[in-house]
Amino acid sequence: MDSTTTSSISSTSSSTSTADTSGTPDGADTAPIRVAIVDDQHLVRSGFAMLINSQADLHVVCEAANGEEAVRALATTRADVVLMDVRMPGMDGIEATRRILARASAAGHGEGGPRIVVLTTFDLDEYALSAINAGASGFLLKDAPPEELLEAIRTVHRGDAVIAPSTTRRLLDHVAPLLRQPSPVQHAQAEAVARLTPREREVFELIAQGLSNPEIAVQLFLSEATVKTHVGHILAKLEARDRVQAVVLAYATGVVRP
Repeated sequence: MDSTTTSSISSTSSSTSTADTSGTPDGADTAPIRVAIVDDQHLVRSGFAMLINSQADLHVVCEAANGEEAVRALATTRADVVLMDVRMPGMDGIEATRRILARASAAGHGEGGPRIVVLTTFDLDEYALSAINAGASGFLLKDAPPEELLEAIRTVHRGDAVIAPSTTRRLLDHVAPLLRQPSPVQHAQAEAVARLTPREREVFELIAQGLSNPEIAVQLFLSEATVKTHVGHILAKLEARDRVQAVVLAYATGVVRP
């Protein structure tokens, strides 16, 4: 882990009492978002858990010190969002992400599987790109402020409301050239985009710009129900498990350019 981890946890611990605990953004009646924390440093896990459990709409359901522990724990414990460190002894976060999502898909829980937020740094492009390909739904810098961590969890859990926290947007801008390198996968993605109808292409481009369903509805003079239907068709055609993955594909195929 890099030196920013220590400062991140310091700010996390000290900010627990000052973070906004009154907000349950999508309604206080719903069950708390179940969060799993995977990191090889106990202090990191404890600091994140303390902050997350201070929020009425969030609850830590399990912790793991490496990828192998995470895969085992999440086989028996349901989590909505996983905070996944990249560099850990034994099985790293990229392989753990791949296995967790593959098992959810094999069990027929594709969209019901956990959303995974990868803990990363900007200087690790190869890790970021591998995590994208493994199916990560968001990214968080190791030195991100506490409020950004909380919003990242809520953001990827909402899925259809907001594409991604600002960290993911900036990181995708950073790795866009790597995403667009010619490959069989990139070619298949371009062909999938080409199969979208003209209306689906319009909606896809607005998703890639970060617009929510209500915003797209206003922009295209459509009902939200119609937009939701289009989004569902787009994700199916692109074989994207959520809107974040669709945005990644938009970067990879040049629909969005940094």
